[in-house]
Amino acid sequence: MNTVYCIKLNKELEALDRAPYPGELGKNILNSVSKEAWQQWLDYQTMLINENNLNLFEESSQSYLKQQMEKYFFSDEDDVDKIEGYTPE
Repeated sequence: MNTVYCIKLNKELEALDRAPYPGELGKNILNSVSKEAWQQWLDYQTMLINENNLNLFEESSQSYLKQQMEKYFFSDEDDVDKIEGYTPE
């Protein structure tokens, strides 16, 4: 099992098997985000999609989610859009 020091959960955890996103962002995620943190993002992303009625066929929705993903992993947590009624663990 490969491990990575997860920048989101601040500990050594199981690494992703491959980059989950294309390009430099995908490489950065692969090298610094654990499977557990990636799953948490996928759950959060689903809530963002539902809360904001996003259409994933629209470039603006895809761009918004990419921006939120970058903030989720690589910025201060306060920069990420909040979901009403949701409190992170």
